[in-house]
Amino acid sequence: MSTAAILTDNLSKRFGSIRALDHLSLEVPRGQVFGFLGPNGSGKTTTIRLLLGLLEPSEGRASVLGLDVQKQADQIRSRTGALLEYSGLYERLSAEDNLDFYGRVWRLPAAQRRARSKELLVSLGLWERRREVVSTWSRGMRQKLAVARTLLHRPALVFLDEPTAGLDALAAAALRDDLASLVDQEGLTVFLTTHNLTEAERLCQQVAIIRQGRLLAVGKPSELRSSSDSPRVQVVGSGFTPAVVATLAARPEVARAALDGAGLALELRPGASVAPLVRLLVGQGVDIEEVRKVKPTLEEAFINLMNETLMNEER
Repeated sequence: MSTAAILTDNLSKRFGSIRALDHLSLEVPRGQVFGFLGPNGSGKTTTIRLLLGLLEPSEGRASVLGLDVQKQADQIRSRTGALLEYSGLYERLSAEDNLDFYGRVWRLPAAQRRARSKELLVSLGLWERRREVVSTWSRGMRQKLAVARTLLHRPALVFLDEPTAGLDALAAAALRDDLASLVDQEGLTVFLTTHNLTEAERLCQQVAIIRQGRLLAVGKPSELRSSSDSPRVQVVGSGFTPAVVATLAARPEVARAALDGAGLALELRPGASVAPLVRLLVGQGVDIEEVRKVKPTLEEAFINLMNETLMNEER
C-alpha cells in the first residue's frame, strides 16, 4: 500500500481560457496535517474539488487513498470527509439531531450513531448543549459541529477548506486546539487550506504554497521559514541614537537596522556574525541588556515568496 494519502501528477484544470490549476505534482503523506496555502483565487478549492471527483481534470491525474479520482470518485467520497464552503448543518435541528441525520446518511447502526455522536460532541465541548437548536449557537460552535459532522463516519482523510474563516480570535483558537486533539485521537490525515499562517504553523507537519494554480514551494514550516529569510537579531538596551543606527546600517553584513518598541532590530545578510556588531554597539556607548535571535514566521516566509515570485514575473 502506498504511504501517500494523496498523489497528483501534473494535475491541471482550465475553465475556458483561465487555468485554475497548472500542472500540480504533489505527495501528501498519510497521518499528517498537510497545509495547502495560497492567496484567494490561487486554486486551493479547485484542487479539493478535483481530488473529491467533483470536477474533471483537464490534464494530469491524481489518486486519493490509492483510488483514482476519475474512475473511483464515489469510493473516495465514501472514505473521506469534507468541510468546504458551507457547513452542511440544518439549523432548525438540534446538534444531536444533525449528527443522527448524517449518521443515517452514512448508514451507521443506531447504537453506533449514538456512541459516535457522543464521542465527538464530548471531545468538542458540545455535549451539554446537544439538544439546543443549532440556529441559536455562535458561529464558532456551529463550526465545531460541522467538524463533528465531517468526522462522524470515521474517514481516513478529511478535507478542511478554511475551517476557521470568519471566526473571532478566541473561537478560531478553540477550534484549532480541538482539531489538533482530534487528529491525535483519530489518526487522521488532514488536507487543510487556510489563510491563517499562524494556524498552519501550529497544525501542519508539511505545507505547500500555491499561486495562480502553480506550486511554488513544499516542505516543513521550519524549512520554508529558514530558506526564505535573512538572519534577524533583536538587541534590547538603551543608548540607540540615530548616529548609531546609521553606522550599523552602513555595515556590509547588515541588510537593515531600525529602532522598534523593543530596541534595535537588525536584519543580517546570510552568513553574517552578530558578535562584531555587538562590539561595535558597546564601543558606541550602547548599554546592552539582551541580544536574541528572532526566528522568522511562516507568514513572513509566505509573503517573501509571494513577493519574489511577483518580481520574477515582472522581469
